[in-house]
Amino acid sequence: MPVAVRVIPCLDVHAGRVVKGVNFLNLRDAGNPVELAARYDAEGADELTFLDISASAEGRETTLQVVRSTAESVFIPLTVGGGVGTVNDVDVLLRAGADKVAINTGAIGRPQVIAEITRQFGNQVLVLSVDARRSPGMPSGYEVTTHGGRTAAGLDAVEWAKRGVDLGVGEILLNSMDADGTTAGFDLDMIAAVRAAVDVPLIASGGAGSAEDFPPAVAAGADAVLAATIFHYGAVRIADVKKAIETAGYPVRGSVAGRIGVLEGDSLQ
Repeated sequence: MPVAVRVIPCLDVHAGRVVKGVNFLNLRDAGNPVELAARYDAEGADELTFLDISASAEGRETTLQVVRSTAESVFIPLTVGGGVGTVNDVDVLLRAGADKVAINTGAIGRPQVIAEITRQFGNQVLVLSVDARRSPGMPSGYEVTTHGGRTAAGLDAVEWAKRGVDLGVGEILLNSMDADGTTAGFDLDMIAAVRAAVDVPLIASGGAGSAEDFPPAVAAGADAVLAATIFHYGAVRIADVKKAIETAGYPVRGSVAGRIGVLEGDSLQ
């Protein structure tokens, strides 16, 4: 029986506000994270991902109060990332209300921290966030980036995802830095390449522009699909995505019926 596909809105947070740009540049305000989280919960999101996108670049911890307030406002699993690099960082976020924690730059700097975290809390709590871009010089054609896509890590993205799984991560969040915020569609080749290398759940992120973009990502190997821009600005509703995936023949989490049009016209501010 195929695993039901999850639809996950992503809250990219900077200075306590949800923001969105293109390739993590030219950020614009998209609203209050607590209000958006509550809205997505009501609209039928299966999970939420909260990423403090400037935490690693600025060398600070994720804004805990925003995490706490967001966790209190939703009843679905919440994954939090940004500035995570130690077992203690994970402990603090779990205590603040996160169900899972995403690690990126911190793991690249010291890969062994993955094993340390999963030994302490179990692999179900740790998501390896892989921000990758096309790079002809890499064996797979994809290179890992850090610090919100600002820095090349010199690692092959597919090999790094595989190593992360070998070290104990329970899930991969794969974000195409080339496609991020462009609404031009997912990088299907990258999804397929990572899917062939790992056997843990794979979340596809980066590039969604319409509900029709999501079924191909599932066909390429994604177990879950994540988006930000199209949800934040009301271009597509979560129910539209679930309907498109279901229509394409894939099982989805939750009921699609009755979700389309939910909260239509609500303010995002």
